Amino acid sequence: MLKRLLGAAAATLMMAVPAAADTLDDVIDRGTLRCGVVLDFPPIGYRDDNNDPAGYDVEYCNDLAAALEVEVELLPLTWSERLPVIVTGRADVVFGATSDSLARARTVGFSIPYAIYFAQGVVNSESGIESFEDIRGKRVAAAVGTVPEQEWLKIAEEWGEEDLYQGYQSENEVFLAVAQGKADIGITTNTAVKPITDQYDNIDAGPRMPWTTDYTSVVGKRKDVSWLNYLNLFVTHQVRSGRYEELWGRYVGGEAPDLRIPGVMY
Repeated sequence: MLKRLLGAAAATLMMAVPAAADTLDDVIDRGTLRCGVVLDFPPIGYRDDNNDPAGYDVEYCNDLAAALEVEVELLPLTWSERLPVIVTGRADVVFGATSDSLARARTVGFSIPYAIYFAQGVVNSESGIESFEDIRGKRVAAAVGTVPEQEWLKIAEEWGEEDLYQGYQSENEVFLAVAQGKADIGITTNTAVKPITDQYDNIDAGPRMPWTTDYTSVVGKRKDVSWLNYLNLFVTHQVRSGRYEELWGRYVGGEAPDLRIPGVMY
């Protein structure tokens, strides 16, 4: 009798406890991966000449769906929608250049880094700038109110070269100033370098800036450990297979950055 009572109690308890989230099984059973991407961040995410989603993050969505042997449903997002679509369950995963901050980790879960971004210069071909130290005495441009501007002004003050800096209202104006020789170097993000050097014949990739690297991760549900483990394995596989380097070279250009954070083992 006691065994029967204990068995009934255990069964009742199991029925009362909700099943743990398992996005991996849900995606496979559904046959579709709902993948969120930001499409106004070229070349990472954008719309091509046919208005179709394209870019680095879109390729990652497609690769993840292929690994799962399911179809992909791309969900275009604004920057502010990246976390809410995961919390509300409208997306299974987000590839959206999302920094893995501790504040955000209270709301969503993060994979190991799948892409990193840093500040880099684009230089006029006649500038003679090849290294960071070569910027001394040169005319520098950046977009007003951006992190690159704020960080560069600290360096300009240290070097006593604030008078050689010119701020512009947009990055397009910065690139035009470099192309026209009004500035020797414009500071932007590394992901913009390839599109700009492709667009202008007299603009070359310049040196990397010395301030903080922005590590970004794939986003999933915070409590769905099995799904986050799978995303970690997927990111690792992309690196081991050479796919990460291939996509970075195609969309961003140059050597793919090392995704490992110094002093941290993944």
